[in-house]
Amino acid sequence: MITHPTAPELIDSVIRFIEERAAPQLKDRDAFLCRVAVNALAAVRREIEQGGSAEDAAVERLKAILGRDGDFATLNDALCNGIQDGSIDAFDPAVMAHLKASIIDQVRIDQPNYAGLRTLSG
Repeated sequence: MITHPTAPELIDSVIRFIEERAAPQLKDRDAFLCRVAVNALAAVRREIEQGGSAEDAAVERLKAILGRDGDFATLNDALCNGIQDGSIDAFDPAVMAHLKASIIDQVRIDQPNYAGLRTLSG
């Protein structure tokens, strides 16, 4: 397995190239699309760096709520189905805490500069 450069390092290199070499030569829509590309690459980097631990934490919360083991997709489906069929109370404090923590983790990955993130985390 390749250890260097890592995926985040490669992404950072592409971001630097776009920001320092490509974007300054572009105008209007192409410059805007470069900014979109940089933002997308940064989100991918954050997903690589934070996604696994966010999912692991979600699995632990789901196990506690559901009282059983499983992977994220299976447990998340069980929670959704339980809420939908009424066997799980969506307003149960543990469910609400799980949903809030999941949203915070996702916002940290997708939009870490979101103005309300500090409020959500507090």
